[in-house]
This record gives sequence, structure tokens and C-alpha cells, in this order.
Amino acid sequence: MARSPSIEAVTVDGFGTLLQLEDPVPRLGHALRAHGMTATEEQVGDAFRAEASYYRPRSHEGRDAASLAQLRLDCVGVFLRHLAFDIEPDAFVGDFMSALQFDLVSGAREALELFRQRGVRLACVANWDIGLHDELGRLEVTQLFELVVTSADAGVAKPDPAIFVHALSALGVEARRSVHIGDEDVDSQGAEAAGMRFEPIPLATLPERVLGTTSG
Repeated sequence: MARSPSIEAVTVDGFGTLLQLEDPVPRLGHALRAHGMTATEEQVGDAFRAEASYYRPRSHEGRDAASLAQLRLDCVGVFLRHLAFDIEPDAFVGDFMSALQFDLVSGAREALELFRQRGVRLACVANWDIGLHDELGRLEVTQLFELVVTSADAGVAKPDPAIFVHALSALGVEARRSVHIGDEDVDSQGAEAAGMRFEPIPLATLPERVLGTTSG
């Protein structure tokens, strides 16, 4: 695809594009043993995938402190029921959340910093609960974004183009002068429906693809 020197804004997906999850299975297994329960790595992995499948279409429900706490309890309940363990979710939710350790995808920070240097405006647009704000703060990248819009903030999730329209309106940038980068069909479908250009991961190579500038 031809480079677009007139690009004014880039919106970045969250999980799988900006952030990656360290394998939570060992930590979850350790936490379960602390509660007197044992399971194989395969069983814990299956339970975690069941929890993730439950969470993903409901991420927008974690819109404030109370609803986020309830969503996390519900998700932990799914995890424990899948294992058939008799542990109350509220007794395990802290352990479960502590097992979820996120880090930046390789090259992500450098790419974002390069866009900032070139005057490109940045927003994170993610299907996530409001906890993403804290996660980005912990990783010290919040300041690189002018705007962070989760599905919980917007009240609508990708692929609905409304979440992109919301972000671009807040930035004051036209869709035709913006690019969204993501790793799933919901990203490409939603961005293109909003009139944006879509680019697939990795984020590390996006400056070269969009601006003709490397982040290395």
C-alpha cells in the first residue's frame, strides 16, 4: 500500500497489538495450590481460556469501579467452575488478577515515540474494561497517547465503528487522515467502516509503512 504523508492520527489496538500477556498458567497454578487445590497445567490453561472467552464479549461492562469488580468476580467464577473447585470467587479474585501480567509488545514504545516526534496524534482504541487505563499507566505509556478509549468508556465495542468515530471526534481528526493498527478482524472491519485506513501488526514496523521512517 502506498505511504500516506498526510496521516495525522494513528489509533492503536490494545491486546495483541500494544500489550501482550505473560503466560498466566504457572502463577494461577501456584495460587490454586495456596488454596489447597491442584490441577495440571492443561486443566488450568483450559479454565483460563474459558474465562477469556467469557470476558471478551463483556469487557465493556467494566465501566466503573463497581461494575468492574462485579465483572472480575463473574470471570473468576467461570474459571473456578471450569475446574470444579469449591473456592468462592471473592476469595480468589485478587490471586487471579495478580496472575495477569501484561507487558508492551516488542518495539511498541519506540514506534509510539517516533510517531509523537513526527507530530502524529495517537489514541489507544481497545475492547477492554476501564482497567486498561491503570495498566497503561503502570507501563508508563499513557503520556504517549492523547486519548485512551476502551469499549467500556465508549459503551460500544469493535467492530462497531462508533468507537472509532468517538476517538476521532475527540482528536478532531478526519477518518481519511487516520490509520488504525490491530491484530483481529474486529479491528479491520470497524476501522474501515469508520472510513479509516487499516494496517495489521506489528506496531514496530508501522512508522515505516505509514511515514517511511524506521523505529530502530
